[in-house]
Amino acid sequence: MENIQSMPIDIQSSKLLDWLLDRRHCDLKWQNAVKTIREKINAAIQDMPENQEITQLLSGSYIHYFHCLRIVEILRGTEASSKNIFGRYSSQRMKDWQEIVSLYEADNVYLAEVASLLSRNVSYEGPALRKQLAKAQQLQQELSRREVECQSSAADLRERYYAACKQYGITGENVARELQALVKDLPAVLEEVGKDSGKLDEQIRLYASFTNFVCEWSDPVLPMLTFAQTRGNTTFYEWRTGKVPTVVERPVAEAAPSGSATDDMIDWGDFGTGADSAGVNSGIAVEEAIDWGISVEPNSEDAGSGGIDWGDSEAAPIEIEIVDVGTDCPEGVARGEDASSLLEHSQSRSQFIDELMELEVFLTQRISEMGEEGDVVSMSQFQLAPSIIQSQTQKRVREMLSQVQDLLHRLTTLRMQHLFMIQASPRYVERVSEVLRQKLKQADILVLKGATMVEKRQEALEEQSRLEPRVDLLAGCTRDLQKMIEADISKRYNNRPVNLMGVNI
Repeated sequence: MENIQSMPIDIQSSKLLDWLLDRRHCDLKWQNAVKTIREKINAAIQDMPENQEITQLLSGSYIHYFHCLRIVEILRGTEASSKNIFGRYSSQRMKDWQEIVSLYEADNVYLAEVASLLSRNVSYEGPALRKQLAKAQQLQQELSRREVECQSSAADLRERYYAACKQYGITGENVARELQALVKDLPAVLEEVGKDSGKLDEQIRLYASFTNFVCEWSDPVLPMLTFAQTRGNTTFYEWRTGKVPTVVERPVAEAAPSGSATDDMIDWGDFGTGADSAGVNSGIAVEEAIDWGISVEPNSEDAGSGGIDWGDSEAAPIEIEIVDVGTDCPEGVARGEDASSLLEHSQSRSQFIDELMELEVFLTQRISEMGEEGDVVSMSQFQLAPSIIQSQTQKRVREMLSQVQDLLHRLTTLRMQHLFMIQASPRYVERVSEVLRQKLKQADILVLKGATMVEKRQEALEEQSRLEPRVDLLAGCTRDLQKMIEADISKRYNNRPVNLMGVNI
């Protein structure tokens, strides 16, 4: 008997209510009684004395049987003056709460309710709060990660922006203005390159002598470099005609288009719309009063008397003669593309660069061959070569190669390529500016997005701060319920120890 008395009663918290109903400690219809009790509790709490502990009991928590017991004890002190000579209370408050306690104790309704409340806290309320809390914590981590990504991506975009500006040779404060300023300096840069090309005399003579000796090549080699070496970065007219122009009329540089139309811009009208959709409506009004110098007289018999001689419709097709650019200009006048320098003109510049690359390949190959000419056979091959070939050393050829590569690099850098494109099309400035602005715009968007992540993370932190006290409060109330239920059941089994298993919030 003593062994049985000392054995604990272990009850799974999720099965507590079923355990009580199976052992007939509670009635199956306990929920109907609880509805009545809840109505009486809601009515009773409308009229309560000013007491801090009662206020704390009634604030925010579910009022159950054990709360009602404590309220009755407090009311015994606050309502002591209403006790009559028979030891009964005349206070309606006391009567209401004593009635509630009595209804709870009938058929152990209170035990079924607190068991149901404990199971709900353990199985539903606790997990739900923990899930919300974990979600808030996880959201903070995710938002922190995304905030760092936004900051990193924004910094990367800005770095790429300034790296691109550095390639263009600008600071990036005002892209369009700085690019246009670079183009203004381009003629001076090209003039310097043209002057330095005069230092290629030895390289050109070496290449010409070598090709003539090895291949008996009699035609001129490197004609553009030879021309630039003697005359510098002169006009394209001089290269084309061989004559120095007396007048150079350089074209006026086209300004980059602005973002909005102005009064000075031409209105070309609508193309292919309205009644003129079959043709092109240029939007240019031609006055009928203009005398074009042509009179059409269909009845005229003499075509040479002012009428147009249309010829025979069966005659051969009209031949159109295409003339070179600038040939319609007066003699000695460089106009249009003829007025541009050799390195400004795309055709001559391409030839200049091609010949530099040709010379670079030759010198590179010559250095490689000179390293292998130590044998007797190689020496005998160049015994009859011109002195300019025999007198060269690897060191000197490397120096000549370095000069050629320097000129080639100065003309083919990414910055120079962009400047040539800007010079050819001022609208390119607008496109480049827009591309660079997009990088900064995306960086600003990412910064704003990062600020939004900070705000959301703060909201998640506030949510966590709001949930943590609720979890602690629920855990505390559940532990108190556990102890009270264990003590109540223990009394029913001669104070045997009772353990409610799985109570974890």
